[in-house]
Amino acid sequence: MQSRYVALAIEDFQKATISLVSGIPGRTIWDLLLNKLWKLNSFDALHVFFHTLSSLLEKTPEEQQQDAEDAIESNSNSVRLSRASPMGSFVRRAQLEFTRLQFHDGVTLWTDFVAYRAPTLSQWKKRNQAAGHISFDANLQEQHLDLGDRLTNVVYGESAHGFKHDAAISTEDVEKLLEYQTDQMQRMGNRLPQAMKAKFRAMLDTSVTVPSLSYYVTFIDAWRSGDYPSSFDNLHRYFDYTMHNRDRTFYQYALLNLAILHADFGCHSEALIAMQETISTARENNDMGCLNYSLSWLYHFGKAHPDEIDDVQNKGVLGTEKEALAFLKAKAKETSMWGLLSTSLLSEAKLALSNGDSVAQAFESIVKSSHLNLTKNIANAVGSQMSMQFSIFGRLAGISCQAWLSGELFLQCYTDQSPVEDVVHCICKSALLLAQRGRYEDALTRMEEVDEETLRTLRHYQYWTSNLGLIKLRRHLHRDKLAAAETVLAQLQAPSNLGQDLRFSILTLEIDLNVRRGDYTKAMEILENLASKLTDGEADIFQRIKVMTLKARIYNKAGIPQKGFSVALRAASLAHRARLLPALWEAVGAVCAILISLKEFSAAAKLLESIMPQTLECEDCNLSAQTFSMLADAHMGIAGLAKAETLPRKEQLTKALDNVGRSFDEFSRIEDVKGQCEMMAKKATIMHLNGDPVLANDCAAKYLDIKRAARDQL
Repeated sequence: MQSRYVALAIEDFQKATISLVSGIPGRTIWDLLLNKLWKLNSFDALHVFFHTLSSLLEKTPEEQQQDAEDAIESNSNSVRLSRASPMGSFVRRAQLEFTRLQFHDGVTLWTDFVAYRAPTLSQWKKRNQAAGHISFDANLQEQHLDLGDRLTNVVYGESAHGFKHDAAISTEDVEKLLEYQTDQMQRMGNRLPQAMKAKFRAMLDTSVTVPSLSYYVTFIDAWRSGDYPSSFDNLHRYFDYTMHNRDRTFYQYALLNLAILHADFGCHSEALIAMQETISTARENNDMGCLNYSLSWLYHFGKAHPDEIDDVQNKGVLGTEKEALAFLKAKAKETSMWGLLSTSLLSEAKLALSNGDSVAQAFESIVKSSHLNLTKNIANAVGSQMSMQFSIFGRLAGISCQAWLSGELFLQCYTDQSPVEDVVHCICKSALLLAQRGRYEDALTRMEEVDEETLRTLRHYQYWTSNLGLIKLRRHLHRDKLAAAETVLAQLQAPSNLGQDLRFSILTLEIDLNVRRGDYTKAMEILENLASKLTDGEADIFQRIKVMTLKARIYNKAGIPQKGFSVALRAASLAHRARLLPALWEAVGAVCAILISLKEFSAAAKLLESIMPQTLECEDCNLSAQTFSMLADAHMGIAGLAKAETLPRKEQLTKALDNVGRSFDEFSRIEDVKGQCEMMAKKATIMHLNGDPVLANDCAAKYLDIKRAARDQL
């Protein structure tokens, strides 16, 4: 059974030394150690022991000179420790710390030592017949006192009747453990595990002095759990103790933590005020590390909440986004803050993607960040780098297999040394990619890979539940369970502190819900409200293209395709310029749908056939299904223009039938009931035109079966 104490138990020393032979015949090292332990039979003997520790060390030059003057010969047979050696330093520090102890602390140390040694009493009795139950204190034996006497109870209390090893760790050890745990919680972004919390509580409940750092650990744990009052209270307690015992050089860190705390709980104006004061104080104290981190945090806060940062931008604290990143990179190089430099490079790549700038520049920034992570051993920045690779392959090239490999590589190789937030994001992204391919069960299984301990953090739990809700909402929409989809949508809209990408995904699915209901007016209202927030200077170009494509499709479904033609063309132009290939194929599909509505079937067919191979590379079943469906419509339109019973008409009908079948297969993968029914209806129509009523009736029967199966699932 593993000891639950941090300090080694006496049994551990016994196991290590009982088999070692000593220089005395018939005695092991354990026998000698046991004899030394029980020779300390009083509080006075403990003082003598620490006082004589200096005899283990080499004498100082002054002591050697004094011995020479007094004609004292040194014992050349004894081995003494060098004062500069690790063991010598340990002995000197132990002696020094003991002399500094107050009387009460010295008595506590003595009683703890007696409790620590107590399990060896039975073995000591075998080697010393005179030993008894009060052998731990020679004063009790001399005064003929027993365990029940009043004087014994005054000195040892109830512990004299049964010593228990409670205070097995020193205050310094507790502080070191708390420092390590704080570092882990800050770097990895997780909470204090329940088992570790119980151990810390047991340590602090003993007579050990409670370090002020325990309030900071409690603050981080309460902050991550979503307990705003407790986190606020413990933060103030910690920095009250810190600045009382030291000075105001830690004041900027108090403000920094306060700003981050306010921001996480939605108090954005208070967070900005605290952060601006942090920057001012860090400049006064010439704390470049805190200053650079604060400016970096302010930049990312502005990206997440552009409406809140206007006042700061007007004051010129950061300047434009490119100027801010250039400043952060320069300062990070000056102060050798390689982690900040790596993050700034990734932010530069993300900014280039958002603005539709050079793809080569974005890849260059990612490669620089990767090189920096490897050369400077910045292990906790690899997650953000791999996540950026995941996004760039998915958005730019449409190579979902490469995006998937980036995510798998991160999860297999870098999970243990990366922040928990990066791991959760990677798992959720890969789950959404599986759902995009129609593998809903695999996606839900992937979501379950997130550790329960990770989900104890409120921020991670909200992100995880939101992505899980997106998968379920998309599945409900495809299964035509609109009532269930509306319920899930209401739950997704409840949190107010979701990221921009999640909010955008939720709004697009809400638009899809209204389109499936045929409520184009409400869908267009939501779309217009969303478009008004996506200004050119702040929004992601991918989101702007998505909004324009949706608007063109709604116009087409509402019977006014001419109004959406220019919007679709502009979306395709922007996607081509920004090299956002999946968005480009979707925009071209919107253009083709409008061309089909305008009876330009030949042009639509040529466009769709040219993009079909690249569309299939994206592995987006919904996009592929819609593209095949539109291609079938284009061929049907061309067949309608041809003369009846002619070879060109039959060829076009055959092509239309083949594309309908492929579209049906893609809709089946994502369980899209409405799409499957629509393809069966088209297939029945083609069979009827081909003069095959039996197959047409079979398609109609399958159409009804699909409807009935969907109704039974409600």
